[in-house]
Amino acid sequence: MTNVKIGRALLSVSDKTGLVDLGKALAAHGVALVSTGGTAKALREAGLDVADISDLTGFPEMMDGRVKTLHPNVHGGLLAVRGNAEHVASMAEHTIEPIDLVVVNLYPFAQTVAKGASREEIIENIDIGGPSMVRSAAKNHESVTIVTDPADYARLIEEMAANDGATTYDFRRLCAAKAYAATAAYDGMISHWFMTVDQGEKFPSSVSMTRKLIMPLRYGENPHQEAALYVPAGPHVSGIGQAEQVQGKELSYNNLNDANAALELLAEFRDGPPTVVIVKHANPCGVATGATLAEAYKNAFECDSVSAFGGIIAVNRPLDGPTAEAISGIFTEVVVAPGADDAAKAVFAKKKNLRLLLTDGLPDPARTGQSVTVIAGGILVQDRDNGRLTRDMLKTVTKRAPTSQEIADCLFAWTVAKHVKSNAIVYAKDGVTAGIGAGQMNRRDSSRIAAAKALEAAQTFGWANARTVGSAVASDAFFPFADGLMAAVEAGATAVIQPGGSMRDDEVIAAANEAGLAMVFTGMRHFRH
Repeated sequence: MTNVKIGRALLSVSDKTGLVDLGKALAAHGVALVSTGGTAKALREAGLDVADISDLTGFPEMMDGRVKTLHPNVHGGLLAVRGNAEHVASMAEHTIEPIDLVVVNLYPFAQTVAKGASREEIIENIDIGGPSMVRSAAKNHESVTIVTDPADYARLIEEMAANDGATTYDFRRLCAAKAYAATAAYDGMISHWFMTVDQGEKFPSSVSMTRKLIMPLRYGENPHQEAALYVPAGPHVSGIGQAEQVQGKELSYNNLNDANAALELLAEFRDGPPTVVIVKHANPCGVATGATLAEAYKNAFECDSVSAFGGIIAVNRPLDGPTAEAISGIFTEVVVAPGADDAAKAVFAKKKNLRLLLTDGLPDPARTGQSVTVIAGGILVQDRDNGRLTRDMLKTVTKRAPTSQEIADCLFAWTVAKHVKSNAIVYAKDGVTAGIGAGQMNRRDSSRIAAAKALEAAQTFGWANARTVGSAVASDAFFPFADGLMAAVEAGATAVIQPGGSMRDDEVIAAANEAGLAMVFTGMRHFRH
C-alpha cells in the first residue's frame, strides 16, 4: 500500500486538547480544514481558516446539532474507494469531495454519567454522527486516516512531517484498529448504562466488558507468563489500578494482585484508628491497629514475622517517617498508602527497589458492584462481598454471652477473616491478629495452623503466652464438627464468631458451653476462593 497525502481534514472533537497545535500543523502542509460547531470556533480563534461542515454538505446543522455530519457528502467522501472507477464517477456526479483525514473524539458520555447528570443530559451526550464518521473512515483506511485519541496527534504530525504531508499504510491501519476499539468501548458503555442503570438489570442478557490498557507488567504470576494492567473504559471506582507509583521497580502481576488484596482489606478500617495490613500471596499474614502507624505496623509484623518478609504492606493513614523506618527493617515488595510525607519518602528513597504506591484515599468497603472470574469457556459474575456486621446483628448461642471486649475482638477477627482464603480461621485480641490460618481444605487444619503461627510468634519475641490466649476466633464458614472449635479452645480462645448453619450446630454449641466459650452466630458466610 502507498502513502496517502492529506488534502482535506474533517475535525470534530469534544476534547479540545492539542486541537490548535494539530490544526496549525495541518495548515502548514496546506491541508483544507473542515469542522463543526465548537471545534470550528476554537480553530478560528487561533487564526486558522476553517470551512463549516455545512459548506461541505450544503445543508445546515439542525435539531440542536443532532444532525450535521450524517450526509452523503461526508460519508461518500470517507467511504469512496479511490481506485474504484465507479466510486470516483459517483463522487464527480454528486460533487462529493474526498476527505483524507478525520479527527474525532466523541461526546463525553462516561463523564456525563459519572457526574450524576439527569437522564435527559445523558441521552443528549450519546454521540451519533461521531461514531458514524469514525467507522466510515476506519473501514476505508486504505485511503483515509482516522485519529480518535489526542495522544496520537503528535504521531500524526510526525508522520506527515516525515512523508511530505502523507501518512503510511501501517499508521492508517493502526489508527483504524484504535478507532474501532474506541467505538466498541463507547457503545459498550452506552449499552451498559441502558441495561444496568436505566433498566435496572443486574445481569443483562449481553455484557460488554471493554478495558483500557494502562501498562504492560514485568510478567504474570510466573516469569514465563506475560501480563498487562487494564482498567474499565467507562466510569469505575478508583483503586489500586489508579495508584501513583512514586518509586521502585516495575510492577508485576503478583505485586498488583497482592496490593489489591491489601487495599481491599485495609478499606474495612478506613474510618478506624491507625491500621496496618501485611499481605503475602493475596492472604493477610498480619493486621493490627495501634495508637500510631508505627505501633500498628509492629503489632501486625509480630503476628507472622516470617511470612511478612517480601510482603505487601498497606496503611490507612498518610505514611510518616517513623513507620517508614520500621518497614525498612525487612525486605518489602510494595507499600500502599493514601499519602506519604517527605520524611517517609526520604526513607524509602534509600530502598530503590521498594515500590511505593499512593492511592489518594481508600475505597468504600460498602460499595456495590460486581466481581468477575474467568473460567474455561465463560465468566462468573457475582455481587461484591460487601456484607458487614454490627454488634446488634450478632446472635449469642452459648450459655455465656461475650463481654464487650470479646465482641470487639470477634468483629475485628471477622472482618479480617472475610479477606482470608477459605477455609479461614483468624484469632484476634485488642485489635491485633494473633494467628491466621488460610486456604486449607478443612477447617480444623486452618485452626491449628493459625494457633501454631501464634505460638511461633510467642517463641520468636519471648512472650510468656501466645496472643491466642484470651482471644476471639473467627471462622469464615460454620464449624461442621466440634474438632475445629476444640483446636481453638486448646489455643486459649475465649470467644467464637461464626456463621452457624451446620447440621451439627447443637454439637458445636454443646462443646463451646462445656469449654466455657462465648459464641455468636452471624448468619452470614464469607467464603473466598
